[in-house]
Amino acid sequence: MIGLSGRFRKDNQNTVNKEQKTPRRKSGLLVLISLLILGLGISGLFMACSDASDTSSGATGNPMPPLVTDEGTATPVEGTNAGDEDVSEASETSLPADSEEAAGQSLQQVPVYEAADPASVEADELGQIMVLMYHHIREPEAEWSRTPDHFRKDLKVLYEQGFRPIRLIDYARGQIHVPAGTTPVVFTFDDGNENNFRMIEDEAEEWIIDPDCAVGILMAFHEEHPEFRPHATFFINGGTPFGQPDWVDFKLNYLVTNGMDIGNHTETHLHLGDASAEQLQQELGRIQQLMNRYVDDYPVNTFALPFGSRPSSDSVAPYVERGTYQEVTYVNEAVLEVGWDPYHSPYHRDFNPHKIRRVRASETKVDGVGMYDWLASFESGSRRRFISDGDPNTIAIPESRAELLREDLEGYEIRLYEAP
Repeated sequence: MIGLSGRFRKDNQNTVNKEQKTPRRKSGLLVLISLLILGLGISGLFMACSDASDTSSGATGNPMPPLVTDEGTATPVEGTNAGDEDVSEASETSLPADSEEAAGQSLQQVPVYEAADPASVEADELGQIMVLMYHHIREPEAEWSRTPDHFRKDLKVLYEQGFRPIRLIDYARGQIHVPAGTTPVVFTFDDGNENNFRMIEDEAEEWIIDPDCAVGILMAFHEEHPEFRPHATFFINGGTPFGQPDWVDFKLNYLVTNGMDIGNHTETHLHLGDASAEQLQQELGRIQQLMNRYVDDYPVNTFALPFGSRPSSDSVAPYVERGTYQEVTYVNEAVLEVGWDPYHSPYHRDFNPHKIRRVRASETKVDGVGMYDWLASFESGSRRRFISDGDPNTIAIPESRAELLREDLEGYEIRLYEAP
């Protein structure tokens, strides 16, 4: 897959301007110059032009993935049969083996799965969804730190128990794309720590994505299990997102290209309790300004509340959802709290996209409300988890739960069935 197995030339590490987004293809020009210096005749020059055309098509150049920002224009990946978890794998492996651009674009596409009979998969699209909250991926294990090996364990457990990642913005919009019989899960990382996305030099002095950082682990797991897409939202503050100033441009564009998202965490990680309207809009607007410098036309439309705090003033509270700073307007379609438990289905009558609770993805000081506690609750049946019928345009639920549906669900087909 793109990036993880690739290598990044050391002489590119200081290139952070917009030219980084377009792969350089200079081999043809170099061939022409070399031949002219050698004093080839007219016939030799024609031959050089022909050779240059051939070699330029195979140039590798800068490995920066091209930007893909409009998911709506991507061609959907067609499914093969109901509940087939290899749908994504089949579509992605059909791409040219040497096409990093195509690999990245495939993660921007929206997969399409066929619907299964709701009763056959015990569908319940009013069940709850875990929005997992991570901070550091590093040694040692601590309250706000998950070790790389433990993070790998989390992915393996979730995969084996039938969870599949979706984008946070898709959750907020009620656009759930997972195979029939599986459960969506949302990954979030706060603070833009370097251990979330780190570049390192290997033994050959070539730059690679650190296999022990969050992005490296997500991409590696996706390579092994293509249907487990590397969707995650990284909530950043101001300054230098993910550290390593020379790599900011590359990192932000890489995330967006590969199906991941950037969310807002305020410029200074501000506690919002006593914030003024002007201060709050500045804190949020500057993150959008930061993204505008690196990623074209990318809306920062999700927001994780620092410390889980909200403005105490009723007149300031609306600016959590939308506001304007220096002619930059932001609109937060999803606002995340610190939380403690799985949150409602987007089709549930109590769902509020601006008050989404999260689950602490840890096993340290979780007080009985960590990820593994809720997995046990799902297993025992004390909590009902969202189970998809495979079709994002239908809402499949047991008939006995119909009264829990939102009343403003337009454009969906409701599929009721009698549960045993």
